[in-house]
Amino acid sequence: RRGPSSSEGASAVEFALAAPAIFMFMFGIIETGYALWMQNALDYSVAAAARCASLSGSACTGSPSLVTTYAASESGASLDNTAFTYTRTASCGCQVSGTYTIALDIPWNALSVNLSSQACFKPPPSANCAS
Repeated sequence: RRGPSSSEGASAVEFALAAPAIFMFMFGIIETGYALWMQNALDYSVAAAARCASLSGSACTGSPSLVTTYAASESGASLDNTAFTYTRTASCGCQVSGTYTIALDIPWNALSVNLSSQACFKPPPSANCAS
């Protein structure tokens, strides 16, 4: 017969007390990694689209919507062309901007982060930005 000094179940109680903090930390790391991946996809896609527009590449020539469609296709993520804007008359050259709001699914916290990126390339002297 055991008395009040028994330690059975102590580890289960300790885990129950520590588990919420551990899980929140784990899911926070995963969601932060996802947000950084999406930011990298946004950065790469606006740079590629601005470069394509400045060189009047075949994938970007014809209409301004082709530049934003090209940006979305280069992202490698779940970004569509409505996340991007193209300005061919910017003072810096062919400018592509992208914005995306991501909801972070961290337990017990409802957070959202606004991601944005912008790239601008001057066309060669004998060319203009894609129209």
